[in-house]
Amino acid sequence: MADPTRGRGPRPRGAAVGPTTVLYLHSSTGRYGADRQLALILAGLDRDHYRPIVVLPDATGPLVGDLTRAGVEVIVMPLAVVRRGATTPTGLARLSVRAAADAAALARLIRSRRVALVHSNTSVLLGGAAAAALTGVPHVWHIREIYARWDRLWPYYRRLLASAAALPCVSVAASVPFGGSERVTVIHDGLAVAPRRTQRGIARARLALPQDRPLAAVVGRVSDWKGQDQLILALATAELTERGVHGLIAGDAWPGAEERLASVHRLAADLGVSDRVHFRGFVEPVADVYGAADVIAVPSTAPDPLPGAAVEAAAAGAAVVAAAHGGLPEIITDAVTGRLVPPGDPDALAHAVAGLIDEPRRRATLGAAASRDVRRRFAPARMHAAVAALYGELT
Repeated sequence: MADPTRGRGPRPRGAAVGPTTVLYLHSSTGRYGADRQLALILAGLDRDHYRPIVVLPDATGPLVGDLTRAGVEVIVMPLAVVRRGATTPTGLARLSVRAAADAAALARLIRSRRVALVHSNTSVLLGGAAAAALTGVPHVWHIREIYARWDRLWPYYRRLLASAAALPCVSVAASVPFGGSERVTVIHDGLAVAPRRTQRGIARARLALPQDRPLAAVVGRVSDWKGQDQLILALATAELTERGVHGLIAGDAWPGAEERLASVHRLAADLGVSDRVHFRGFVEPVADVYGAADVIAVPSTAPDPLPGAAVEAAAAGAAVVAAAHGGLPEIITDAVTGRLVPPGDPDALAHAVAGLIDEPRRRATLGAAASRDVRRRFAPARMHAAVAALYGELT
């Protein structure tokens, strides 16, 4: 067992007898991947041993209500979040000022509530590390990102992240950049929703989709690397055009990044496939998307640590075509539980989708194999046990 004092100072004096208070910090309030995982961690938390307090950056999203209804105390507080635009000199200066303010406010909260452990649920949050250092409590930095485009900044940011008492990484791929640090442990995310597929006809009617056309879908936030543009480019190929394949984009853009969604609309128009692309924003229940689609595409152009859409779609028995990098090969085994294609290759994506469209029996076989495999390996109980073991080492 690891030394529980590693990377931290003494526990706060006068800690109350009873459950250990854990302060969770999170960067968004939606119902996407990391949001769902936070809710899942809290759902499996032993309340006889741990009392959770969650700090969220705003009250606009559904996560606030979800957690409150689950009996979790939620505090809304602006938090400094590392975004791509913040990596300029000016952006970094502003981020540093905001992070310092976060640290001071969070340190006051830690002291007043006798917090014994700080868990930053994503590595794009900065204030938790400094607040934990100021108050002498251990800090867990959950690594849900791969900083593939941070060539110059990554060595410095890695050093900062390595200051945490523990670095749980959601995949082996996410752990590799830390070079075997003893503070790293791989804790795969768990299935955050009950995996199922709505009956095809019902799902398509709910989503106002044509009943008689083959359909490929991308689920998740619209961004410049999640691959929505790759699906559009694939739809424009001869293979998918000849088959009349339609595309479904299920997800919204990040707040402030609406231009990315507009650019995907423009790309569809420029390629003449707008009539075959359906934008439905965030879809709840996501089972409707998995049921409506013949194929779920996860064509991330940058390494995706462990996309929840792939885990959930595979568990639901959908046929998944995914980019062969990041954590996706830890979810899908090519030709056994789905298909893997070279990243950033819309022709390869189109070819794999076309092959599955043409072979419904193969789609069903791959989907069934994926469901059996993923439900076992990504069972929530496994993740809950790993988190509990980690907390036990640190508190």
